[in-house]
Amino acid sequence: MHQIIISQPGGPEVLQLTSASVPQPGPHQVLVRVQAAGINRPDVLLRQGKYAGSGDVAGTVPGLEIAGTVEAVGAAAGRWHPGDAVCALLAEGGYAEYAVVDARHCLPVPPGWTMAEAATLPETVFTVWHNVFQRGQLHSGETLLVHGGSSGIGVTAIQLAAALGAPVFATAGSDEKCRACEKLGATRCFNYKMEDFEAELKSQGVDVVLDMVGGDYTPRNLRLLRDDGRLVFINAMQGPKAEFNALDVMRRRLTITGSTLRPRSADFKAALAAAVEQHVWPLLAAGRFRPVIYRRFPLAEAAAAHQLMESSEHIGKIVLEVGG
Repeated sequence: MHQIIISQPGGPEVLQLTSASVPQPGPHQVLVRVQAAGINRPDVLLRQGKYAGSGDVAGTVPGLEIAGTVEAVGAAAGRWHPGDAVCALLAEGGYAEYAVVDARHCLPVPPGWTMAEAATLPETVFTVWHNVFQRGQLHSGETLLVHGGSSGIGVTAIQLAAALGAPVFATAGSDEKCRACEKLGATRCFNYKMEDFEAELKSQGVDVVLDMVGGDYTPRNLRLLRDDGRLVFINAMQGPKAEFNALDVMRRRLTITGSTLRPRSADFKAALAAAVEQHVWPLLAAGRFRPVIYRRFPLAEAAAAHQLMESSEHIGKIVLEVGG
């Protein structure tokens, strides 16, 4: 089979197309013939050798989410059978023609969705459900602020929050991106290059902030939170350090939290998959969430896909089309 490996930490050019033997599933795994793989920001950090806990990345096959057809099933893999159409969450290995996956981390491809569309779901939906709705405890009627609203995570957070009755505000880096966020359900999106989101939202505040920026956004986010509000980090692209008023956090009972998904245990991801299937998959079936694919690349052009990801020009997801 063909696969993409990280030859050494570095720029997009270190992604190389190589050949390898088709892996075999263990007792609790399934072998998936991959038809599409989603590109995510953690893939870029892994390629650069900057993903926390990644260690030596040379020889690693990146890729956190795939969609395809079950090819073989381990003896204790449970519900899946050869021929089933699934999308799945992986710790790595998605940029390949075949991948072995913990059977519990697979979900059925939603009815009417293409494989490319289904490949945009696992990493983003798992991340958003855990961080916005489990850690952030967002409820219907509360207000969510999403930074990076036009990213894969952003468009997912906007749609899920709006579908579940929570008004959403967002930030993005251009007027075009802002209009796209508003079409997806954001009440308003602020062009952070032209507008001050804190000044715009100061009079009303928000209940939950989903932040991938960090840096000087941190004190601004905290000032916007209403009493008992929650700030949830999933990245810190402008830096991990910030100053804020701890006494204000105490006085207003604010919660600061965050998480990374890749290093979590297989059991945790299995429980999260079950929660996502229970709460999110009915929304997909009802048409209350739609995929947003910006561009598709063949597997051999993974480096170009990473260049696009790093440019931040995209709105929504970037996908590798692996096989037919």
